[in-house]
Amino acid sequence: MRPWSGSLFYGALLNALFSGSRQPDASPPPPVSRLRIVLRFTWILVAVAALYAGWVIYSRHQENLELEQRALEKKRAADRFTVEQMGGARFAILNFYASSADIRRGESVQLCYGVSNAKTVRLEPQPHPVWPSVARCVEVAPVRDTTYTLTIEDRQGHTQSATLTVKVR
Repeated sequence: MRPWSGSLFYGALLNALFSGSRQPDASPPPPVSRLRIVLRFTWILVAVAALYAGWVIYSRHQENLELEQRALEKKRAADRFTVEQMGGARFAILNFYASSADIRRGESVQLCYGVSNAKTVRLEPQPHPVWPSVARCVEVAPVRDTTYTLTIEDRQGHTQSATLTVKVR
């Protein structure tokens, strides 16, 4: 009888050939818990979440900066417009008018004026004091046709004048 012809020897040989390098008496590796497997790759999820949160915070910060910049530009444009409406850097009489060009005897009328960059303002004939303003009105009650003269003077001594006539019927 040949040694390999027995079923026990033949079975052991086949088992040794097809079982890889594992020895029949070697103990199996300790089982790995599912929690350890999950925890091994959790750091990837934490890193992805941290990157996403960082991107969200950064993008919102950038958007807020852009919104603030646009609001600041809008405010500057509105301020420039307001300054220009008020005369800007020029020395000028912006307006001078009467609320009514014709009145009846005994009635009063408002004379309104606006000036820019004036040091002093005179309104003649007029008993009430006047001063530099972008928009101011004074009440007058002429008894006959009267021509009013608004004169302004700047810090360098330059002057400008404007006149208007109120007719009394």
